[in-house]
Amino acid sequence: MDYDLIVVGGGPAGYVGAIRAAQLGQKVAVVEKERAGGTCLNWGCIPSKALLKSAELYHQMNEAESFGLKAKGVEYDFAKIIDRSRGVSDRMAKGVEYLFKSKKVDYYVGSAKITKPTEVHITPSEFSKDDDAQTITGDRILLCTGCLPREIPGLETDGKRVHSSRTILDTRDQVKKLVVIGAGAIGCEFAYFYNAFGTEVTIIEMLPQILPVEDAEVSEHLKRTFSKSGIEILTETKVDKTEVTKSGVKLTVSGAESKEIEADAVLVAIGVRPNLEGVLGEGVSLATDARGYVETDANYMTNVQGIYAAGDIIGPPWLAHVASHEAIEAVEGMFVDGKHPHKVDIFPGCTYCQPQVASIGLTEKKATEQGLDFKVANFPYRASGKAVAMGESDGFVKLIIGNEHEEILGAHIIGAEATELIAELGLAINTECTLEELTATIHAHPTLAELVHEAALVGEGHPIHI
Repeated sequence: MDYDLIVVGGGPAGYVGAIRAAQLGQKVAVVEKERAGGTCLNWGCIPSKALLKSAELYHQMNEAESFGLKAKGVEYDFAKIIDRSRGVSDRMAKGVEYLFKSKKVDYYVGSAKITKPTEVHITPSEFSKDDDAQTITGDRILLCTGCLPREIPGLETDGKRVHSSRTILDTRDQVKKLVVIGAGAIGCEFAYFYNAFGTEVTIIEMLPQILPVEDAEVSEHLKRTFSKSGIEILTETKVDKTEVTKSGVKLTVSGAESKEIEADAVLVAIGVRPNLEGVLGEGVSLATDARGYVETDANYMTNVQGIYAAGDIIGPPWLAHVASHEAIEAVEGMFVDGKHPHKVDIFPGCTYCQPQVASIGLTEKKATEQGLDFKVANFPYRASGKAVAMGESDGFVKLIIGNEHEEILGAHIIGAEATELIAELGLAINTECTLEELTATIHAHPTLAELVHEAALVGEGHPIHI
């Protein structure tokens, strides 16, 4: 065989898995249709965070007077904001390509088709520099092709009036009015971004709350904050009819009330679908679930001997950090003696709008549904000296705590730097840390991290600062 492992897909699962295999002394190839880093690095996590930083900074500059500073007449260049975001992605993609070279991972740009359990045929894509097709062979194949945005029938993406999370990242003309269909992390992040620069934004969500997977108390807090900033939020609302016109879009919706909404553009952010288009040859049939996601066993192997899969292509949660973890587990299971791969069950989820939202473990609703004996501890940002000094006193930390052993069952944060603070609570859950151990850990003062300490003190029944 040409390789010990061929990785199909160069996103957070693929490139991380390939590098780990190379570290373990294996000869590795990666086949990527577009560019190293996949959707996350090129059209997802990284460029969107660059945009959100611009929005956050613009907001802070407009609030400069409250800090004793003068910054009147602050202006922005929307096209340059988008260009900066694209530049960040380009820089990071080059970094991954450098890692391939330094780790001696062979990198092929082209469309991959698995023709046999040990064979991958590569044809040039529009991003390829080489016009020749070729076939490579490997002892094992790791499938990491990820997902694509879901579309609404009759509202197909055109990159002008109808956007996906990909096309909107490369749109340099700011729209005056935007409708966002779907209030998950992607929908809420883009709603915040456009609202920060003055676009009139409406969010439409079928379920009872925005950020449906988050704790209800957190979602309600974000809804209030968004509403105060001028974002219209329609929950428990369905889109019944759509029309793309020369000047924009028309949507007929039903919920608490039925009405027609007109906008310059619509962002469809209703989720993702598995990406297996053209990946499997006629002689290769992988078992999938009812939604089309590839099924794997405890070792991340598919039903075909020698073909493994990791990341979004095997189903939720559709998170880059989970994908990377799965790929490492799969690769170590292949090449490390005695390794028993771990299937992901506890993982952080993050939304990077302002205020930020982060969580791990059980929500209060889930703990109740499971019949667990638990208590809830909340501590507000407004009682944190560091948060007040930063001008970021909106939000709270919420802990779900088992009554018998006082272990952390779940943690939910809404507020400044929530996505950074959640890591400590992930460690607490994974190590089965108790409230006593958490409160016995000295947290530096003044820091936002003290919010976690204070929430734990609330759980013990003797908070200091509230």
